[in-house]
Amino acid sequence: MKSAVFFDIDGTLWNYEKYIPDSAREGIKKLRENGHLAFICSGRARAFIQDKNLLSLGFDGIVCSCGCHVEINGDVLYEKVIDKDFAKKTVEMIRSYGFRPILEGPKKIYMDDDEFDHNDYFGNVLRRDLGPDLVTVGGDYYGDWVINKMSCATDVAADKRLECFDRLSKYYSIIAHNDDVCELVPAGHNKATGMMKVCELVGIDPANTYAFGDSENDIDMLQAAHVGIAMGNGTDRAKAAADYVTTAFDEDGIYNGLKHFGLI
Repeated sequence: MKSAVFFDIDGTLWNYEKYIPDSAREGIKKLRENGHLAFICSGRARAFIQDKNLLSLGFDGIVCSCGCHVEINGDVLYEKVIDKDFAKKTVEMIRSYGFRPILEGPKKIYMDDDEFDHNDYFGNVLRRDLGPDLVTVGGDYYGDWVINKMSCATDVAADKRLECFDRLSKYYSIIAHNDDVCELVPAGHNKATGMMKVCELVGIDPANTYAFGDSENDIDMLQAAHVGIAMGNGTDRAKAAADYVTTAFDEDGIYNGLKHFGLI
């Protein structure tokens, strides 16, 4: 019976140095040869999923921006874009608390260099990978953003961070990876909703879904899939949410997980 398998990117398919194990490539190839469907399911915005080596793994579609963007066979079939005026109000409010935002959209990522120095991890990764698709939040683009979600550096006092989260909680799902980093996703959207949208669009029974992930923004997907598979290098919370823990991504985790459930 045909199944749909959903793969997170960072910490699952590759690491931040963009190393993809050969076994992952082989596993996804065999998966599709066996008649199953393979989808990226990432917190990254579509603008940040451009790497040719990653896409050459072979996918039937992409769910990204934590469920706010769904495309199948290259066609965008669902898109949630944050209203521009509301996005502007959000940016102004979170900056008043000392948050530093990165705005994430289907075509562009918006970041102000003066808020992220060259020692900053995420700023460096964006600069490395995006080229001209990384533009400023301010200047000519200010308030005219086309975005699905935001990420924020939240390295401020705990009471300020929690107060800001409380004000945001009616409008956004807040994924706090740690005290210093969060994602703000429009309420009602997450990787699980994106996964279910794909099932609806391609006619897959949710009972025939598998998901691979490793971190906080994978938890909804791991719980919603019929079988949630956490990577051996995943967070404790991701592992607790999963039905099965495979080996680490660089210890043939994708291949071993697919093999364990008879998908390859």
